[in-house]
Amino acid sequence: MIIERGNQPVAIVGAGLSGAVIGRELAEAGHRVEIFESRTHVAGNCHTERDAETGVLVHVFGPHIFHTDDSDVWDYVNRYQKFMAFKSRVKTTAKGQVYSLPVNLHTINQFFGKTLRPDEARDFIETLADKTIEVPETLEQQALRFVGRELYGAFFEGYTQKQWGCAPSELPASILKRLPVRFNYDDNYFFHKYQGMPEHGYTDMVERILDHANITVHLETRFERSLAQDYAHVFYSGPLDGYFDYEEGRLGYRTLDFERFVYQGDYQGCAVMNYGDLSVPYTRVTEHKHFSTWEQHEASVCYREFSRACGSDDTPYYPIRLVKEKEQLRRYVDLAEKQTGVTFVGRLGTYRYLDMDVTIREALDTARVYLSSVAPMPAFVHAPI
Repeated sequence: MIIERGNQPVAIVGAGLSGAVIGRELAEAGHRVEIFESRTHVAGNCHTERDAETGVLVHVFGPHIFHTDDSDVWDYVNRYQKFMAFKSRVKTTAKGQVYSLPVNLHTINQFFGKTLRPDEARDFIETLADKTIEVPETLEQQALRFVGRELYGAFFEGYTQKQWGCAPSELPASILKRLPVRFNYDDNYFFHKYQGMPEHGYTDMVERILDHANITVHLETRFERSLAQDYAHVFYSGPLDGYFDYEEGRLGYRTLDFERFVYQGDYQGCAVMNYGDLSVPYTRVTEHKHFSTWEQHEASVCYREFSRACGSDDTPYYPIRLVKEKEQLRRYVDLAEKQTGVTFVGRLGTYRYLDMDVTIREALDTARVYLSSVAPMPAFVHAPI
């Protein structure tokens, strides 16, 4: 049975995780769904594809590692793809040495040439901390307060400046939310209960989510605001400022450039190698066959990543959200809340950096609000401010 408001289908802008999950939930409830995607493929920035030259499964827009404590979300993604065991173990090259990240007991002992036990290391790091900083306001102050000048200079200062295009003293302390040190030898980059990679890639997973009789996907098709009147509701996961034709100016993003190269053999022995020194122009090198450890490939596909300011024709990755952007964001939120029949979702639609599990959780929440409510949908189920 088709259940529709005003006998009209629902429009979803964007075939990434947000759009796919909302679309599937509504389709299973009986709604007809039309999804508009401006790219040539689904899955957004977590798009994966087989490299024609090597056969390696490549994360085209940079690596995406699934990690969550949300058992419902874990069960959800496993409905559409078998997730293989994967632990992210990041290395960093700094000052002529290779270290493990996040900073852990091995990193500390190696960096300082010591053999400290956990309690000794904790006490030692405390002696390095800048205790004159009582309430850190910047990322630099946060790092100096908790790890001291030496570790900050090696692992945070140069990398952060390259990633964000400004000095760490200009960034808010909230970017380093937790103490960036572990006083044990655990080098698993994430700490969540569930961690893994989809066996056949994220694009295959999203294609399976979208495989429903009530869903129609229009690739290479932009959604115009004038079309909204033809639909019962619009879920918009594109750039928030773009929906309003940038009338309040462009919100700030960082974007990435990728320099691809093929290596015969194993290039670096790990999936991700960061480069903390400011003298190295790229932030990291990713070696994609190491993201699919259950496969065997002789050749290897690697990407050098370069971060820079996002231009009008670039793919936005990381919302900046400094003071200027937050003021702009508030003006766009005011515009959005004056709309009727449109709900803004996802990373771009709410101008927030979201991990994949949070994106899926919020999409599920949004769909359930729509399905359970007879009142008009709000502009934001999850507020961006």
